Amino acid sequence: MTEPVLVYDDDCGFCTWWADLIDERSDLRIVGFSDLEDEDPSLLERLPNDYESCSHLVTDEGVYSCGASIEEALVRTDLGSRARPAVDRLRDVGAYGSAREWTYRRIADNRAFWGKLLSKTPPAREGDSRPKADDAR
Repeated sequence: MTEPVLVYDDDCGFCTWWADLIDERSDLRIVGFSDLEDEDPSLLERLPNDYESCSHLVTDEGVYSCGASIEEALVRTDLGSRARPAVDRLRDVGAYGSAREWTYRRIADNRAFWGKLLSKTPPAREGDSRPKADDAR
């Protein structure tokens, strides 16, 4: 694998909004959970068994999961790249990683609320009249 890949829940309007934002502002390849079976099997093999519990950024160096995946994806964007030195220093602060993951989990667990503010039709639901996954959670 040479191209970093952001793997996300493409059945969630809030998640889709973030994935599209990152796609527009970075060179990351974006792959939804529903497309993983069509991908190179090595990508799925590198993900944790419970991969559907959060997003993941898969690189040659490793796999960033949950809050770490969004943080790393954002510092790979045109806007976020300027923050990389600060983020690299923060990663050395013991409580920072715990705070980042706590924040990610609070936001992810409340996607129904955040999806009312920031949402796009998820690829897995295009042409589908069912409610978006983040509306039901």
